Amino acid sequence: MRSYSMGRAARLLGVSPDTVRRWADAGRLPTRRDEAGRRLIAGPDLATFAVALASEAPSGTGDDRDGPYTTARNAFPGIITAVTLGDVAAQVEIQAGPHRLVSLLTREAVEELGLAVGMEAVARVKATSVHIDRA
Repeated sequence: MRSYSMGRAARLLGVSPDTVRRWADAGRLPTRRDEAGRRLIAGPDLATFAVALASEAPSGTGDDRDGPYTTARNAFPGIITAVTLGDVAAQVEIQAGPHRLVSLLTREAVEELGLAVGMEAVARVKATSVHIDRA
């Protein structure tokens, strides 16, 4: 299972590392310590928190929203929050800051990329198609 440092989690959530530390200290975001004593967040825990955080935040558009999320290059870095596999097709959901993106793709593509809940990924959008790049 993938784990994230406090700094990496902060980048994925679109906040400062200090904010992530405060959430962890307050018990809102579960962490564990690695052998070097650094705090880590399990991927599935971060995914669950990202969805909950996005539902708390007002949905801003244009210049009134904060964070590194922009359509300038049509790339949305985030964390995978759900993977639904069918016989041939699959659905992958990514929480990219306040944005929830859903992509329909082949099951084969999901398996080749090894996509799973809690992994970092980048959703790239062109017209109405969303392509998922493993980060």
